[in-house]
Amino acid sequence: MTKFVGFSEQDFDVFSVPGLDGRMASLKAHLRPKLQQLGEDFSERLSEWMGRPVYAHVAKHARRTVNPPSDSWVAFCTDKRGYKKHPHFQIGAWKTHAFALFGLIYESPARSIFAANLKANAAELLSIVPDDFVWVPNHMDPNALSAEEVDAEKLFALADGLQKRQGELLIGITISREQAVEMTGDEFVSKVSDCFHTLLPVFELADTEVLGVKLS
Repeated sequence: MTKFVGFSEQDFDVFSVPGLDGRMASLKAHLRPKLQQLGEDFSERLSEWMGRPVYAHVAKHARRTVNPPSDSWVAFCTDKRGYKKHPHFQIGAWKTHAFALFGLIYESPARSIFAANLKANAAELLSIVPDDFVWVPNHMDPNALSAEEVDAEKLFALADGLQKRQGELLIGITISREQAVEMTGDEFVSKVSDCFHTLLPVFELADTEVLGVKLS
């Protein structure tokens, strides 16, 4: 039995609250406790699967001074100090949908080796990624590319984009707001668990501890 109790309309409504202070207050009151619950559930689960400690990092949006956040999340990686430079899993929400993803964002120095491994293992990778998954080339954009549209040529293009100065690439699932609020906590956790388990081989292509990439 998980600790996560499921999403409500209020959790998604936080992103409609105007102003930084008001939105942050609403986020802290409604959505953040849910993300903390998911952090507890999945850090333990991922640790068991990966055979080493995995730590949850709930977004604090502490650097914002004017613009309110458009989404929020909890990220998971093997570094307890922070996740941004590491391959990581994340669970979160925009106003329109919830998401569960794995990948690298632009702060990571491991992007080039991950891109090379994506290309080298393209055929196997495309065979294990379900058509209802999505690829996300920009974690700050709510739009995603359906995995059904991604063939080897498109995957190579996404991998090339990952190596650019602000390049990113994540893969996983999105769940519409309407569907998310109808799911029980256990149903949501089960769906995300299936997603993350499917993506474990992709993690191995970016696993900096195994690949010997120095993150400094």
